[in-house]
Amino acid sequence: MTTDAPPVSPPEPSRDAPLVLLVDDDRANVDSLCRIFAKEGLRTRAAHNGTDALEALRREPVQVLVTDLMMPGMSGTELLRAAKTVSPETEVVLITAYGTVEAAVEAMKEGAYDFITKPLKRHAIVKVVRQALERYSLVAENRALKARLAEFSAGGRRAIIGQSPAFRAVMDTLLQAAPSTATVLLLGESGTGKELFARALHESSSRACGAFVPINCAAIPETILESELFGYERGAFTGAIARKEGRFERASGGTLFLDEVGEMSPSVQVKLLRVLQEGEIERLGGNGPIKVDVRIVAGTNKDLRKLVDEGRFRDDLYYRLNVVQISLPSLRERREDIPLLADHFLRMYAGKNQKPMAGFSHAALDRLEGYAWPGNVRELENAVERAVVLSRSSTIELDDLPESVRGGPLGSDRHILIPVGTPMEEIELKVIHETLRHTKGDKTLAAKLLGIAARTIYRKLGRQE
Repeated sequence: MTTDAPPVSPPEPSRDAPLVLLVDDDRANVDSLCRIFAKEGLRTRAAHNGTDALEALRREPVQVLVTDLMMPGMSGTELLRAAKTVSPETEVVLITAYGTVEAAVEAMKEGAYDFITKPLKRHAIVKVVRQALERYSLVAENRALKARLAEFSAGGRRAIIGQSPAFRAVMDTLLQAAPSTATVLLLGESGTGKELFARALHESSSRACGAFVPINCAAIPETILESELFGYERGAFTGAIARKEGRFERASGGTLFLDEVGEMSPSVQVKLLRVLQEGEIERLGGNGPIKVDVRIVAGTNKDLRKLVDEGRFRDDLYYRLNVVQISLPSLRERREDIPLLADHFLRMYAGKNQKPMAGFSHAALDRLEGYAWPGNVRELENAVERAVVLSRSSTIELDDLPESVRGGPLGSDRHILIPVGTPMEEIELKVIHETLRHTKGDKTLAAKLLGIAARTIYRKLGRQE
C-alpha cells in the first residue's frame, strides 16, 4: 500500500529577491497570487485595501505593486495615484475585468506599467510582473548612472549642461551605452564637446576607477602618433633611449578616447584594427604582443562613411568603431540650452577672475540666442570668458560680446530644426521652448501666441523634469 507524498513547499525566496505587493479585497485571490509568485522566487506582501497598501509602501521598498482596479473604499486608480506619490519608483500593474479595460488604459496614462484582465492566467500575470521588474531595474540603473554623471559634473571637471530634447536624447543613449563594453563613435562638429561626452561615458561606466586617456589624432604627426599609441622599446629608433609605454597601455583597465580618428594614416588604422580584434598591441621595436584591456571611444567631425567610400578609411575598422553611434547636436540644434550654458560659463569665469557678475542684459542674451555659433559650445565659452574679463559692470552688455558674435550671422532664421521621425511630444516641446525664448520666459504670453492654455505649458514642461 502506498501513500501520496505530501506536497513540497516552494523554497523560501531569498531576502534579496524583488518584492511584489499584492492588493485585492478578495483574500482568496491574494493568497493564490502569493503562492504563484513565491514559486517564482519573489517575495510578496499582501494588502486587502488601499490604506494598508500605502502603509506597506512606506515600510519598505516595493518593486512592483499589483492591485485590483475595482475595490471598495480606495479604488485601484486612486491607489495608483497615491502610490506614485509615496513611492514613485514602484511599478504598478492593474487587474481589471473586461468591462473596465477602458479605465485601465486611462490609468496607464497616469503612470501604471500595464494591466491584465480577469480571469487571471498564471503565465500571463507572471510575464507582466517580470517585465515590470525589468523596467524597475532599468530605471533604477539609469537613475544611478545619472547620479554618477551629476557627481562627475560637480567634481571640478567641466560640467555637461543642457535640457533641450536634442541634448536629453544624446544623454539617454550615452547612459544606456555606458555600462556595456561596446565601442562608441561620437560624431559632431568641432566644438560640440566630444571629449567631454567621452569622459562622461567613461565616468558612468564600470571602468570609472581606471584611467581616461585622450589623444587627438589630428594634432600629432603620423610618425609620432604610432609611438604615442603603442609605445616603443629602447633603441627602436634614433632618440629612443628608454622604453616608453603608449597610450593603450596607460589606458588598460580604462578608456582610450581617439579624437579625430578620421585623420589616422592607413598604417596606424591597420594596427588599431588589430587591437580591436585581438586585444593586444606591440611596441615599436618590441619582440611580442602585449595584452591590453581597453574600451575605445572614437570621435570625429568627418563623414567616416564617405572616407570609406573614397578609400581613405578602412571599412572593417569603420564597422569595428561604429558599434554604438552617438551624434552630438550642434549648438544651433539645441538653442534652448544657450542661456543655461552662458550662465554656467559666466559663473565659472566670474569666479576664476574674482569678478561679481549679475548676468546678461536682454540685448546681450538675445544676441547669444540668435547667433549661428559655427564654433559651437567652445566658441560660446570663449565669448563669455572674454565678456567677463572686459566687462566694466556686473552685467554683460551687448558691447561686451566679441565683434564676431555681435556682427556675425544669425542661426537659421530662427527656424526650429526637427529631424524626420522626431516624436510628436518632442516637437511640441521644441515649439514651446522656442516660443518661451521669444517671450523671455513669459508662459502666459507664450500660451497666447500658441493658442493654448498656460496650464498646458506648465503640464508639458513638468513632464520634462
